[in-house]
Amino acid sequence: MATEKSGAKSFLKSLLTYRSALAGVIIILFMVSLSLYTVIAIPYPEAVRLWRLGEKSFMDNPRVAAPSWVNLFTSKKLPETIILDTRSSASGASKAIVSNTFRFEFTFSYDYDEFPSELNMFFFSKFNKTLHVAVYWQKPGGEPLKLKDFTLKAGEDAYYISADAVLIERLNKYLSEKVGAGLNQTLKAEEALFAVEDQSVLSRDTMQPAKGKYKVVVEGTAFEEGYSVDAKLVVYGKVHGIAGTDYHRRDLSIALLWGAPIALSFGVVAAVAVTCLQMVIAAVGAWYGGRADSLIQRATEFTMILPFLPVLMMISAFYKINIWVLLLVVIALSVLGYGTKTYRAMFLQIREFPYVEAAKAYGASNKRIIFRYLVPKVLPTIIPSLVLSVADFVFLEAALAILGLGDPDAPTWGKMINDAYGAGALYLGYYHWILEPALLLVVTTLGFALLGFALDKIFNPRLREV
Repeated sequence: MATEKSGAKSFLKSLLTYRSALAGVIIILFMVSLSLYTVIAIPYPEAVRLWRLGEKSFMDNPRVAAPSWVNLFTSKKLPETIILDTRSSASGASKAIVSNTFRFEFTFSYDYDEFPSELNMFFFSKFNKTLHVAVYWQKPGGEPLKLKDFTLKAGEDAYYISADAVLIERLNKYLSEKVGAGLNQTLKAEEALFAVEDQSVLSRDTMQPAKGKYKVVVEGTAFEEGYSVDAKLVVYGKVHGIAGTDYHRRDLSIALLWGAPIALSFGVVAAVAVTCLQMVIAAVGAWYGGRADSLIQRATEFTMILPFLPVLMMISAFYKINIWVLLLVVIALSVLGYGTKTYRAMFLQIREFPYVEAAKAYGASNKRIIFRYLVPKVLPTIIPSLVLSVADFVFLEAALAILGLGDPDAPTWGKMINDAYGAGALYLGYYHWILEPALLLVVTTLGFALLGFALDKIFNPRLREV
């Protein structure tokens, strides 16, 4: 027991003498810790549900927003999302209901250097007859401007201010008359409602948002008793959270967090399963020889001539399998490969060692010889390749997802990059959408690569640094 502890301590000390190994261990421990936190904080079924529902679950998030920390590196202060809800007294919204009439006031400060990305208002009501509302907008120091009056639908209803074509045309006409000149281009609703009303509004290059206190008023009339109504105003920003959002308003931090446990579990399970199965199959073939070995070799050679990635792509495309079935398919296609040939060559040499002959002479069973005398002899040489192969399988899962052949419901790094590519993220300047998962992929695989190369130097003295 003491000898085992001493050996483990000596090995650990030898491993940590390599800076690359220390860096690799730190990266792997960080990713493992992140994975454990993710599994506890966001259960996988919940993460999949949120990711699948998309905009329905993240309606309060801005569309394609950069991470909030971007404001630390820009000269202009980009707006964050402002949410005011009459159901919460702490949000800055007030509600007054008198008999058949009601009045909501939403007051907020806006001190950002750019315009918001979108404006929406949501209503939550219960009534049987009719409920009519009118929405007014007031800039800092300005007069109230009526946006629209309309009849609400019972239950949940919405007024998409930014998508109101009639309002946009009216606002542009109003600003043209205000400054006494025609606008160079049609302004969006959120630009017209926040812009300083002077000559700067004539061009997008010069116009600025008016900073100060804004007020939005909703006045309504009900034609019955016992009704209930609430409203929520969302002024969408251009930055959100630690990771930003995508076109479906989904918080990218969910996919970034869950990408870690999925990538690690896929890579580690595939690497360990493939390596162990290859080693056992090779040991059985090398020890028994004859027809068993011949059958294994012919099956291995047949598998080696098959194009691995095209076959895997074909299976993924035809059957649309989930990520865990995909893992089993990867293991099945990888078991009989180059590794089996390599391990067989090692076992053929070990089979002739004197201690193996001695074990056979005193009556050791075939099973005992394979698992107690053959396999342990090659373990030190396969550990580095096992660690290195984890990175290969992590990249393989990401590559399939990037090609659109992974699990469509799993929030993974590869799926994020695939979605970003489909939306033209790099072309449109949404760099966060593709750089964040790509960076995590590189860091994760780099950690296993650094540790694997260090282990190779320890177990193979010819590679040790002088």
